[in-house]
Amino acid sequence: MMRKVSLLFAGALMGASAMSLVYGVPSTAANAAGSETYKQLAIFGDIFERVRAQYVTPPDDKSLVENAINGMLSSLDPHSSYMNADQAQDMRVQTKGEFGGLGIEVTMENDLVKVITPIDDTPAAKAGVLAGDYIAKIDGQEVRGLTLNDAVEKMRGAVNTPIKLTILRQGADKPLDITVVRDIIKVKAVKFRVENDVGYMKITSFTEKTYDDLENAIAEIKKQIPKDKLKGYVLDLRLNPGGLLDQAVSVSDAFLKRGEIVSTRGRDPKDVTRFDAKTKSNDEIDGKPLVVLVNGGSASASEIVAGALQDLKRATVVGTQSFGKGSVQTIIPLGENGALRLTTALYYTPSGKSIQGKGITPDVKVDQPVPAELQGRDLTRGESDLKGHIKGAEESSQGSGSAAYVPPDPKNDLQLIFAEQLLRGEKTDPSFPPNPDKAVMNQ
Repeated sequence: MMRKVSLLFAGALMGASAMSLVYGVPSTAANAAGSETYKQLAIFGDIFERVRAQYVTPPDDKSLVENAINGMLSSLDPHSSYMNADQAQDMRVQTKGEFGGLGIEVTMENDLVKVITPIDDTPAAKAGVLAGDYIAKIDGQEVRGLTLNDAVEKMRGAVNTPIKLTILRQGADKPLDITVVRDIIKVKAVKFRVENDVGYMKITSFTEKTYDDLENAIAEIKKQIPKDKLKGYVLDLRLNPGGLLDQAVSVSDAFLKRGEIVSTRGRDPKDVTRFDAKTKSNDEIDGKPLVVLVNGGSASASEIVAGALQDLKRATVVGTQSFGKGSVQTIIPLGENGALRLTTALYYTPSGKSIQGKGITPDVKVDQPVPAELQGRDLTRGESDLKGHIKGAEESSQGSGSAAYVPPDPKNDLQLIFAEQLLRGEKTDPSFPPNPDKAVMNQ
């Protein structure tokens, strides 16, 4: 099963989503409900009161209402939901990409919190927390019995406040108590490195900082590789669950000189919004060749980027079928600081294709073998497998998605290796390099 990693400084990722934020009251008034609707609401009120009065144990009124609301929304599609004040705040924190925390990536193993890695120059790293450490207690409270999200929540907190972690470390003869002082953690939405004559950039999510991080990555790669030696770039969107729509547009724009990036279409046929690249003489990577990597973990905002660069013939897409989430959720603030996440539109690639339930089909399919210890487990991820998903216009019986696995060691990463071989001319394919003059546009 794909390793589930929680970023202590971020909490759980926002899920497969392309989101737009609405501040204030929605401008479109709801249609007046008919008499039959009011009768059904009266039945709901009657049931609510009977549950409160007669259920075997006294229920929590707030939970009853929240679960009723979520029941209504989840019946629409898998991505619409109600967020209470805490959940809405978590979402705002995640999309901002900057918050108070310790700076460690963690997972759950053997009922303990295991440190995957401390982030460089963060409070945890400075305090001596090491990769492979197991957190047994948080401020004296046993971790056993807590969920990963519960443990993460306890470790988050206000900046400049201390927290004591009781750690089990291999080779230590007794538990270690380490005090860490929380600080502002800035999550890097883009990780990059130089692979000899190729620039590699991995976008992990689309937060408010993604485009700025991408600009920095491109600039640093240019500093490290002379222009005449630089063969091109790899943009890795695998395992990227999505995020903010405007950031997906900005990232796409960085590699384009012109053209439509994406369009969204709402309930009203006239409700069409188009997002175009800024017209310019050159893109931010100076026209260098670009290969985009996708797999079953590439969803929504990452599919917007891959679809735009593929349709406009700016990049060759390599990997396996993407997740296939082609819907846009609008975040509408509600009273008491809660929020409504509501599916309000579907998005379409420049050629007019809907990705919903279909996904991005790579120009070059390269399967990534699963290691022996994971064989037999279902690593496939796809929108078409989700119960109650919106049926896509391009969706077929084949569905969407594919395996969502990326080897931790680049030496075993066949998709990345193939991308670099394409850029270096060691492999050839009719789709590489793409010809922008043959871009597929919606008429």
